[in-house]
Amino acid sequence: MKAVIQRIKYADVCVDGKEISRVENGLLVLLGVHNTDNEETAKLLAKKCANLRIFTDENDKMNKSVLDINGEILVISNFTLCADTKKGNRPSFIEAMEPKTADELYNLYCEELNLNGVKKVGRGVFGADMKVSLLNDGPVTIILDTDTWSKK
Repeated sequence: MKAVIQRIKYADVCVDGKEISRVENGLLVLLGVHNTDNEETAKLLAKKCANLRIFTDENDKMNKSVLDINGEILVISNFTLCADTKKGNRPSFIEAMEPKTADELYNLYCEELNLNGVKKVGRGVFGADMKVSLLNDGPVTIILDTDTWSKK
């Protein structure tokens, strides 16, 4: 799994012109599910995201997690994060998981964020054409890729 994480003041997602989810003071997570991912990867990534210390403390150091600030997370499925761009100029998405299983792992990831203590987890609509707005805080953007954790 790959997650692009942005620290935000607020983020929202609209589908067909209607706002379906909004969060404040927390994280926007764009989540890509690879064809090699499984439940274990979803749980591991959710725990890492919930505990990632990218919020500042009283000394202006990044020492606090979204849990520490009682923050919220908006999770948007994004299969384009699985793009293979090694050859040519047109991305290949062959490494993205097929939609049914990817949706199940996306939902598991969101549920695991709640189980790890995140009180509000907003969601997009899997596979929909979504419009995402945000006010980036910092900006702070972190990329987590579970493949890098398993490589020696």
